[in-house]
Amino acid sequence: MPRSKEGAFNEIVRRVRQECFGKGPERIKTYFVDNMAITILHGNLTPTEKFISQTPEGAEMVRSARTKMIQERYARQVPEGMEALVGSRLLYLFSDFKVQEDMGVSVFIFEKPIQTDATATRGTSVSNHSEHREIPSSHF
Repeated sequence: MPRSKEGAFNEIVRRVRQECFGKGPERIKTYFVDNMAITILHGNLTPTEKFISQTPEGAEMVRSARTKMIQERYARQVPEGMEALVGSRLLYLFSDFKVQEDMGVSVFIFEKPIQTDATATRGTSVSNHSEHREIPSSHF
């Protein structure tokens, strides 16, 4: 069981990647900054994807497929427990993948700032803006 909010978030992201691609990342690190979760994933590619990506065309096909599959997955349904964990609704997901480096980056944008153990103990600066617009799920 993860001990930190970041660790629990990593496990949710890892589970989604495992379900989508049959293999989750070997290493994953998440940083919470204001209303964003920035997740860096290493060791993602399956043996088949590594083989396909040996040519520039194959590498682009793998990058495009991985990026599109993840964005479509989150647009269909936010993973169970993610919004409850961070205490806010997911608005956007930006995601990209560097095939040669076998590294992915996802930036999750939430409606409200994410409280962490560090921000809870030292206080956090929250903007006074209370206006939030509704974002259709197709914008992920």
